[in-house]
Amino acid sequence: MVFFTHYCKKLRNGIRLGACVSLMSICSIAFAAGSSIDIEQAELHPLEDFYALSAEVDVVFDDAIEAAVNKGVPLHFLIEFQVVRPQKYWFDDEIVTATRSVMLSYHALSRQYLVNRGAHQKTFESLGEAAQELMQINDWKVLEKSLVEKNETYNAALLVRLDKTKLPKAIQVDALSSEKWNLTSQKFEWALKDLWLKEPLNKETLNKEMPNKETINKEPQNKESGGKELK
Repeated sequence: MVFFTHYCKKLRNGIRLGACVSLMSICSIAFAAGSSIDIEQAELHPLEDFYALSAEVDVVFDDAIEAAVNKGVPLHFLIEFQVVRPQKYWFDDEIVTATRSVMLSYHALSRQYLVNRGAHQKTFESLGEAAQELMQINDWKVLEKSLVEKNETYNAALLVRLDKTKLPKAIQVDALSSEKWNLTSQKFEWALKDLWLKEPLNKETLNKEMPNKETINKEPQNKESGGKELK
C-alpha cells in the first residue's frame, strides 16, 4: 500500500512537470508568433525618368500592439531604401538613399483605422485591412536614371521598421526594455544588374542601337559592265 501511494505521488509529480513543460512550450510558440515585418520580394522597374520600387511586405501585430493601437497609440513606420556601387578596396559608393514615412492610427469616434502616407489618407474598417495598406510599396520613384551607368552592377537594400522615437513618451520608456516594440524587418538585399536593359525599346532607341538597314542591303555598284548595250 505504501509502495502504491509513493508511486502515485511520483506519477502526479511527473504529470505536473509534463504540464508545465507543455505550457512553457505553448508560451514560447505564442511569443515567437508575435509582431513581425517580412519583406517577401522587391524590384526596380523603369518609370518615366526614374527607376521605381515595388515590394511585397507583410506585417503582423501581436495582441499587445493591437491593443495599443485601439487605445489611440499611433504607429509610425519608416521605409528605407538604398543603392550603392560596390568597391573592391574602399567603402561602397552610395548612389541614393530614400526614406518614406507612413502612419497607422485609430479614430475612436468613427471606429476606423487610418493610414497616412504623406498628404494622402485612407480609412479602413478593420486593422487587418489597414495593415495591408500600410505596407503597400508600388511605383515609388527612388532612383534617377541619370545616376545609373551602363554595364555597371549596383546593390540595393530595403528595410522597414517601427520608428520608436515617434511613440508617446511613456511608451518610449517601456520600449527600451521590451522586445515587443522592436518591430523591424530583416534587411532585404539584392544585386541590380543591367538596369538599362529593362528600358522599353522605342523608335529613337532602335535607331541608335541598330545599324541602318539601307546600309546593310546596299551593294557596291559595278561601274564597268561586261555586256553590250542592246539597240
